[in-house]
Amino acid sequence: MIQEFKEFAMKGNVVDLAVGVIIGAAFGKIVESLVSDVFMPIVGAIIGGLDFSNYFIGLSSNVTATSLVEAKKQGAVLAYGNFITIGLNFLIVAFILFLVIKAVNRLKKKEEAKPEAVAEVPADVKLLGEIRDLLAGAQARI
Repeated sequence: MIQEFKEFAMKGNVVDLAVGVIIGAAFGKIVESLVSDVFMPIVGAIIGGLDFSNYFIGLSSNVTATSLVEAKKQGAVLAYGNFITIGLNFLIVAFILFLVIKAVNRLKKKEEAKPEAVAEVPADVKLLGEIRDLLAGAQARI
């Protein structure tokens, strides 16, 4: 059973998946920073200097704070601003992945479209082929 597990864990697909998950997590952090540190301030400035991260609705009368961090300390809140930010993160990641997959598919099509180079037949192989054909013709006459 240990040997089977070792073979399973060392298969190329499992290792590739692990690498993909790690790279995906790092890529997610980059996109999260891009959205929260670059795009959201620009969007906030366009719509009047508002910060989506502090958009929330207090679900109890105890919530009187004006910032999300303080409001969470006071009670339950519906943080729809975070949802907007995460939704924007998803759209950006999906669009970037679309562009990456489109580029990979374009490269695959170029590779498939390349005609295979016709290899030059060596002289000795060509001569042997001619001898074979002559012998086949002579045998057919007999």
